[in-house]
Amino acid sequence: MPISFPNRWLPGTALCSALLLGTTLALAGDDFLAQAYKPDTLRQLPLEQTLTRLAPDADPRVLRLAASALSCADPDAERLAVIDFSLPSTEPRLWVFDLQRRQLLFEELVSHGQGSGNAMAETFSNVPESHQSSIGLFRTMNSYQGRNGYSLRLEGLEPGVNHLAYERAIVIHGADYVSEAFIEQTGRLGRSHGCPAVRQEVAAPLIDSIKEDQYLFTYYPDPEWLASSDFFHCDRDEAQLALN
Repeated sequence: MPISFPNRWLPGTALCSALLLGTTLALAGDDFLAQAYKPDTLRQLPLEQTLTRLAPDADPRVLRLAASALSCADPDAERLAVIDFSLPSTEPRLWVFDLQRRQLLFEELVSHGQGSGNAMAETFSNVPESHQSSIGLFRTMNSYQGRNGYSLRLEGLEPGVNHLAYERAIVIHGADYVSEAFIEQTGRLGRSHGCPAVRQEVAAPLIDSIKEDQYLFTYYPDPEWLASSDFFHCDRDEAQLALN
């Protein structure tokens, strides 16, 4: 996973080494993303073409990874949400697709966790109380009324990466700190305890569009996850057995 460093002074040599290591990991993630977009690395999928056409403002390489993961997990899924956490919180970075009707339902702002960064999310975790966001593929569960209003439970499908999402109460919900007005005041969105929070005005229809056995794919160029996720390197029959 991406390495974060304590907020304290480091000796010059140690600081240079730390920065070099961080740069190396970031480049490794970028290299995998570039490789993943080559036609001979991942199979070119009709789903990828659909996502790219419907969301031209999204990074097509991220959409290709989302298409690969979903085609591995559940090729008959009806809805897919994609979050690109490599973008700053000031930009729309959440897309919701109706795969049956081939429509883009939402293109929205979405928050990340307090522990993941300020305007940019940089660190991710599967650890309870970390207040960090998680990456990877999730399956949506039921909606409910909670302390954050109308919310949607998520089941993390990747061991060691996001499988504790339900235990951590990582849910989609609305928040007043997700708005253009908040960005104007602070230069970024507010941050959650790890939940992907959305604008309050769209929370209910967005949640209803993807609840109950649909999918959420959250991306960040983490080299370890990109290299090891079963959903990028899968035998489809084995992957589907793991989900049952």
